[in-house]
Amino acid sequence: MDHSKQLIAVIDEPGQERDALAEAITCDGLWVFAADNIDNLPADTALIVAHARAVPRQQWSQLTHRLPTLVVSDSRQDADLIKAVDVGLVDYIVHPLRHAELLRRMIRKAIELHTLAQERDRDRERLAELNESLETHLALLRMDQQSGGHIQRRLLPIHPKIINGVYYDYWFAPSLYLSGDFLDYQRYNDRYSAFYFADVSGHGASSAFVTVLLKYLCNRWLNEWDGQSPEQLAPNWLAALNRELQDTDIGKHATLFVGVIDHQERTLHYSLGAQLPMPLLVSGGKLVRLAGEGMPVGLFPDVEYPSLSCALPADFHLWLCSDGVLECLPGKTLDTRLKELEQLVSESVTLEQLRDRLANTNSLLIEGDADNEANQDRDALPDDLTIMMVSGFGHAD
Repeated sequence: MDHSKQLIAVIDEPGQERDALAEAITCDGLWVFAADNIDNLPADTALIVAHARAVPRQQWSQLTHRLPTLVVSDSRQDADLIKAVDVGLVDYIVHPLRHAELLRRMIRKAIELHTLAQERDRDRERLAELNESLETHLALLRMDQQSGGHIQRRLLPIHPKIINGVYYDYWFAPSLYLSGDFLDYQRYNDRYSAFYFADVSGHGASSAFVTVLLKYLCNRWLNEWDGQSPEQLAPNWLAALNRELQDTDIGKHATLFVGVIDHQERTLHYSLGAQLPMPLLVSGGKLVRLAGEGMPVGLFPDVEYPSLSCALPADFHLWLCSDGVLECLPGKTLDTRLKELEQLVSESVTLEQLRDRLANTNSLLIEGDADNEANQDRDALPDDLTIMMVSGFGHAD
């Protein structure tokens, strides 16, 4: 047998009519196997042409679960034909010998549709397997992200915390699990404390890795500081971090604010790299943006950062926000959102008050803090969101 041809099983009572039906079907591309029942058909049968009179009524349903079947009959009123249609064999032709060409076309089309259905079933099974594999990998990735987020939160400082009479607190809300935002504050001695506020470009794992590097480097540099020239500590840190990010060549940069508080002179020495929004200083009912500007950290080589200072009133509140805050504020322009942020800050005395006011502008900002794991059940924020508040000087340690 030529295996390039397809085998058609003709089920009919033996005789001239079956022979004529088989001859009508036989042509280029089709072979015929004649039988008088549906049992013991060749394994490579592609389609069954069954005469309504040759198949017992109780066997029609068996054909629906086997091969594609085309029913032929000599009359539309044939009771066996009606039974075949009732069980789902809806492809039929009446007086097949009169319509031999139509019969062959229907056979080819039925085989084609059956082949397509088999391919579709295989594709569906393969897709189900791929989806299951994807769900498994996504679950593992989610667990890794959650674990990484937990570790990152452990690297954040305890809050709130009072250092030499100055009160530090923050609100940390990653976009999903890991954040490109980071901050820290530490006591150096009775006179000085240092803090920084960073927003690494992007968010997620790659940005979070940079925050780990930042934590390590700043701890090392603070331990190496001799306590002299506090006005140079912040710009030196930024310049050194700029070189580190350039050398790692990971394609990440950051906006950064570094501050050193002289508790004896009540002075803030600071430097910044493209900080947006600018830090806001509130005292005596007045709000001002801290002066200064600087290049992003890690974007350009050999950058010098400014050394800046300002006096700190006894009742000051210093607010630092990542640019994710702006995504939660109303307004079509940057200036409009910055003014809205300044208005909310001027109306807030505590971090909780500012957080609640922001939550009124965006339903994603549910109550809770960085230590609340339930926060990760919310939908993803447009960007990482972090707020830091520093106030002083009369807080008891």
